[in-house]
Amino acid sequence: MAEEKRNLETIPAGSLGIITLAGCQTLGEQVDHYLVKWRQERESEHKNSLAFSGYQRDSYILKSKVPRFGTGEGKGVILESVRGMDLYLLVDVVNYSLTYSLCGHENHMSPDDHFQDLKRIISAVGGKARRINVIMPFLYESRQHKRSSRESLDCAIALQELVKMGVDNIITFDAHDPRVQNAIPLHGFETVQPAYQFIKNLLRDQKDLQIDSDHMMVISPDEGGMGRAIYIANVLGLDMGMFYKRRDYTRVVNGRNPIVAHEFLGSDVDGKDVIVIDDMISSGESVLEVAAALKKRKARKIFICSTFGLFTNGLEGFDKAYEEGNIDRVLTTNLIYQTPELLEREWYINCNMSKYVAYLIDTLNHDTSISDLLDPNEKIQKLLAKYRANQL
Repeated sequence: MAEEKRNLETIPAGSLGIITLAGCQTLGEQVDHYLVKWRQERESEHKNSLAFSGYQRDSYILKSKVPRFGTGEGKGVILESVRGMDLYLLVDVVNYSLTYSLCGHENHMSPDDHFQDLKRIISAVGGKARRINVIMPFLYESRQHKRSSRESLDCAIALQELVKMGVDNIITFDAHDPRVQNAIPLHGFETVQPAYQFIKNLLRDQKDLQIDSDHMMVISPDEGGMGRAIYIANVLGLDMGMFYKRRDYTRVVNGRNPIVAHEFLGSDVDGKDVIVIDDMISSGESVLEVAAALKKRKARKIFICSTFGLFTNGLEGFDKAYEEGNIDRVLTTNLIYQTPELLEREWYINCNMSKYVAYLIDTLNHDTSISDLLDPNEKIQKLLAKYRANQL
């Protein structure tokens, strides 16, 4: 494939090192596999020069651990030298499957635990690395991004903590509100959209789609996700619509005002395939209500695309919606923890992002522009041309 032959002739910013924190090892190993393969195949007249020292290795993952005392307190330990390295730290803050002993009790790791472990590893680096880059697909506390009453601004504080500890670049995926980067305006912050991976996996799974405005539509389930829906609609040449949530502001249930109804704004969806695009599926109530509302309006097939599939209320609601014909497929990425049960579901499509993350790391290590990776419009158009020619 053409994208595998990226012309990276610039001198690396430092010898590449990847540290995968607990819960992100599987993604890290897949990323490492691509990097090892590409760098062994890449031809460069400078490969044997001092600037390219350590360029080709059997693995770029550095050994590290975060052991804990009986009280649950931990410490970060890096078991290899990091001096002069360009470090990439991978962390999945929402991997709840990991546990540790807390005074004899089994305690599941929360996002706070993962974030604290990240800071422990950065502290263990001790300023000896040439550059520290944090790849945090699900941005810690990203839903607490603005102040609407007397409350904390957790995401902004977390970003400021990281840069004060010496982090140069923070790379996240589909940030709930990209404006949170205003908290660290003089430091690197990238929020990456997995639009290409969603479209590629959907087209591979569905062979009978007609991608034009007469047969397909893109829907945003709320006003906050309009930007995503507009981008997908534009690159696919489709119309878009949106739902907005009518809430009962006289009551608070589980920390939020309950939703009374989902109101639809947009053209007729009768007989059309619909792509519902959002940044995350938390409990899943909203997208399932949206899907049911679209089915009432006689939509044909409904595909839910979401970067992060948290499924905090389990999978039963999605099983039921699939059996009733309200949803056809749900697409989420492997950037966060996925349960074995989810991967077995007939309605689920897993979008593997490891190759994309490897491209980002490889390109950034060479201090080369990643603008073509951030805007995949050209790749999407080639994909559509192949699909229409039955060559995908």
